[in-house]
Amino acid sequence: PPDVDMDIPDDRRDEVIRYVAEKYGYDRVAQIITFGTLGAKAAIRDTGRALGMGYGEVDRVARLVPNALHMTLGKALDESPELASAYETDPQVSRLVDTARRLEGVARHASTHAAGVVISRDPLADVVPLQRPTRGDETSIPTTQFAMAQVAEIGLLKMDFLGLANLTILGRAIDIIKRTRGETIDLTALPDGDAKTFEMLGRGDTFGVFQLESPGMRRSIQELRPDSVAELMALVALYRPGPMQHIGTYCRSKHDRSLVQYPHPDLAEILDETYGVITYQDQVLFVLQKFAGYSLKDADAIRKAMSKKIASLMQAEGEKFIAAAVKNGYSDAEARAVFDLIEPFAGYAFNKAHSACYGTIAYQTAYLKANYPHEYMTAVLSSAGTHERIAEAVAECVRLGIRVLPPDVNRSGANFELQDVNGERVIVYGLSTVKNVGQGAADGIIEAREAGGPFADIEDFTKRVDLKSLNKRALESLVKCGGLDALGARGTLLANLDRIVSLAQREAKLKETGQSTMFDLFGDSVATPLPSLEMVPVEVSKAELLAWEKELLGVYVSEHPFSGAATTVARHTSALVSEITAEMDGRDVVIAGMVNGVRSLTTKAGKVFCAVTVEDLSGSAEVTVWPDVYDPTRELWSPGNILLLLVRVRERGDRLQAAVQQVSLVQAADGSMSHEAFEVPAWLTEAVRASAGVAVADVRHSTGDDPPLARATNGGAAAPPPAPSIPANGQPRATLRFVLHESEDESADRERLDALVSLLGDYPGDDAVRLFIHARDGDRIELTLPDARACDELRTAGIAALGPQGSADPLAAPKRTIGVQPLEV
Repeated sequence: PPDVDMDIPDDRRDEVIRYVAEKYGYDRVAQIITFGTLGAKAAIRDTGRALGMGYGEVDRVARLVPNALHMTLGKALDESPELASAYETDPQVSRLVDTARRLEGVARHASTHAAGVVISRDPLADVVPLQRPTRGDETSIPTTQFAMAQVAEIGLLKMDFLGLANLTILGRAIDIIKRTRGETIDLTALPDGDAKTFEMLGRGDTFGVFQLESPGMRRSIQELRPDSVAELMALVALYRPGPMQHIGTYCRSKHDRSLVQYPHPDLAEILDETYGVITYQDQVLFVLQKFAGYSLKDADAIRKAMSKKIASLMQAEGEKFIAAAVKNGYSDAEARAVFDLIEPFAGYAFNKAHSACYGTIAYQTAYLKANYPHEYMTAVLSSAGTHERIAEAVAECVRLGIRVLPPDVNRSGANFELQDVNGERVIVYGLSTVKNVGQGAADGIIEAREAGGPFADIEDFTKRVDLKSLNKRALESLVKCGGLDALGARGTLLANLDRIVSLAQREAKLKETGQSTMFDLFGDSVATPLPSLEMVPVEVSKAELLAWEKELLGVYVSEHPFSGAATTVARHTSALVSEITAEMDGRDVVIAGMVNGVRSLTTKAGKVFCAVTVEDLSGSAEVTVWPDVYDPTRELWSPGNILLLLVRVRERGDRLQAAVQQVSLVQAADGSMSHEAFEVPAWLTEAVRASAGVAVADVRHSTGDDPPLARATNGGAAAPPPAPSIPANGQPRATLRFVLHESEDESADRERLDALVSLLGDYPGDDAVRLFIHARDGDRIELTLPDARACDELRTAGIAALGPQGSADPLAAPKRTIGVQPLEV
């Protein structure tokens, strides 16, 4: 039977399942069961519990199992010397591990598959065993007791109703546009080729854009610079394990059609739309049909066989294809070359219809972000789900110049809302998005506010809000994050929280019994005295306030903890955290940031290292601290510490790795050291400054003599030292980075470079302009060009001047504090 996938908004998936059940019958529709199995750590913990061992002892053993995909206890004993030692020397640990290994992989619990639904023409109870969902009742959709593979094996129709968050975001954005602008957007009628949309995508500004957010995708779309939905379709299809290696070829051929090459002239018609690159499953089938004369049914059967990656099967299919192609008039070499080309695509390529759907959704999300950024980012925030995602979205709003206001019981809705405040369109934090404050609590506050207007003070708030929906924990969280700042100081409210809750509960109880309350005695028009709420002011440290905000909101509201140290470290850094890109591959960079999170890991040899998230005013990034650096500096890697780091950037497939080479403490989280006492570390020598680009930048290359293009810039001499991208006053300038791949035509390259330098004169300004040259011999050279005014117009014109060999990073604007901003009235 066919396996049908459908993408639907994730907040309406239950509606679709209920519709199917009502249409085809509740006795003929069921969701599919899935079984959770015991992994290595879970087997240890469950076994220890069954053996009656203490939690701490079992937890200690479980933590010795390395964190890695597909980890087994057998592999853990090989890779973790600490676990192996405990296993060999402690009989209790030996018994624990041996017993756990017998349970490893056993089904531990059953749950419902995230997407799978079966539909039958006959009552399902006659075909497959069913069960009621764990938390279901008699009206709930049942669940099969067979897993997905067995359901398919007995011939039932399986459909995957996939909940797609981006479709929810699109729907919410359209509703917000309708509500705030009065415009009705028809996503099916958007104009293809919208200039603002493709300019945004060409800059790599893809946060919140479906399928295009990953670092690898950002680099690819900057190289592609698409101008149609068809090219987005192709990029989505190519960004897969098999076809991915051909993305560069596709991009270069798009910009220079003379580079288009077909595997064979007879395939030109099939591959013309994708610039000679096999991109879709459909093209694989057509190539098999063209070369070997297969029917499309037979071609798809071969494609499926190839996707199984069974060597003997692939060899047999290859010989079969070659024989048929030779019979069709092609040479043995031509047939083998074509088969070798399509083989990597067979198991991974999207079909064109799938790519069309995903490419279209990518365009729709990009279109709304480019043309309706306030509405679109409000929808993104309202669908964010986690505080980590909220923090990322708030940072994107800051970059776009969109203000995000903190939660306020007198202004906020339940979720993020786009509001007009003092003539400015701003996004206001939702009450239910505060940690520990649920939908019910938010609704209760909003209901009371809508009924009686804004709250005047904490007494008024306590009088009008029903504490049945707002418990003490939720109220405490609202106080800590600043949601009640309009009603009183956080420290004072928090210190008197028990008294506030107690009084409100007593008054509510009196109301329930029909007795006169203190509130009733004075009436609504008279201020109600609450003598028991005489609160002594209590001060709270700034560090504590910031910690509460980060914990409960995911972002800093009042001030970023790094702000004070930013000026101190500015003159010693060569890049902001957010400026680390693939173009820095192989370079040393000096950055500064606050430790935001630490993950302890172990090497295969059992040595401890860590992955640390560091954050400055521009954003956050993860750095790796290998054992040789981590061992002597363990005490520095504590959350809240501000550090100066020398990192070496390496590109590892689809991700960047920044490995720490040197580290120094700038400011301690515990207050034992202030940034004002920071002294330049001994490791930050003039040589290190020069190589990392701190305060001095020149022509740098990795090996050998300067290639011709580097010499062409200044008669072979080193470029003069430029101003640093982060001046000593701590206010970073914008930075515009161009990239040029050196060609075999030296004179043409010089003309491109001269054109770029000449162009800069048309945009006078004080922003930094850099050119990264990818030389033919593998070197990477950084040139500092004359200052100019960094803007999208210059970026677009510069790319045009460099031609098909050129590109540019997204515009790195001066960075502001990442966080929501208090309302200024």
